[in-house]
Amino acid sequence: MKVSVLASGSSGNVTYIETPKHRVLVDAGLSGKKVESLMHDIGRTLKDVDALFVTHEHSDHIKGVGVLARKYGMPVYANTDTWDAIGTKIGVIPAEQKMDFEPGKVLTLDDLDVESFPVSHDAANPQFYQFHHNSKAFAIVTDTGYLSDRLHGTLQNADAYLIEANHDVEMLRMGGYAWSLKQRILSDKGHLSNEDGALAAIDLLGNKTKQIYLGHLSKENNQKVLAHVTVEQIMQNRDIAVDHDFMLYDTDPEIATKLTVI
Repeated sequence: MKVSVLASGSSGNVTYIETPKHRVLVDAGLSGKKVESLMHDIGRTLKDVDALFVTHEHSDHIKGVGVLARKYGMPVYANTDTWDAIGTKIGVIPAEQKMDFEPGKVLTLDDLDVESFPVSHDAANPQFYQFHHNSKAFAIVTDTGYLSDRLHGTLQNADAYLIEANHDVEMLRMGGYAWSLKQRILSDKGHLSNEDGALAAIDLLGNKTKQIYLGHLSKENNQKVLAHVTVEQIMQNRDIAVDHDFMLYDTDPEIATKLTVI
């Protein structure tokens, strides 16, 4: 299994996963043209993508979904509540391309098993995904205010993670957002801070874990270097050997990560 985080941040999110038999996307929160460009950057084409998995209805996750579905004819998977919440936001998608995929289920596509799981976020019914190929697992865990004990059990000891490090708490508190928005982000239905993301990663990682990507950084309330240093320091304080036992990678809202074997 190979993975590239094509884009991750408050402005748009897209992740690419491939196996010998399948090539899929999680979310398409950028314009269709930008997603095409990012795919080109990693030496891939959207013509070969055979499924698109949607996590929830927020615009930074669905902006390009309709365009890609209509242009390339790929099936789009989301749960019923998310489809209802999306409504007409992405235009019309042919009914035969709209697939229902509910939380807590596993979809098998030949050599790829896709496991959906619910998260705590202020959306209709947000869910993220863990991908399994042979004995390897890659889990995406962003857009959540916290990780439940049940989720820890589901996602424990994957080979790679995309973990949320959305904001620095002090930058958020001192920033220009309205107090109501600050409360939403800090709540159990908001986003993981740098510190929370580090602690979540520590709880999840195991002997198999070799790659952790830090994702969904806020443009206004975080900095890439700050997120990386904060997470690394917290891990080192727990005697976890960052960039030795596993690699800690940054993501970007405009630049795709290298297509990497999981």
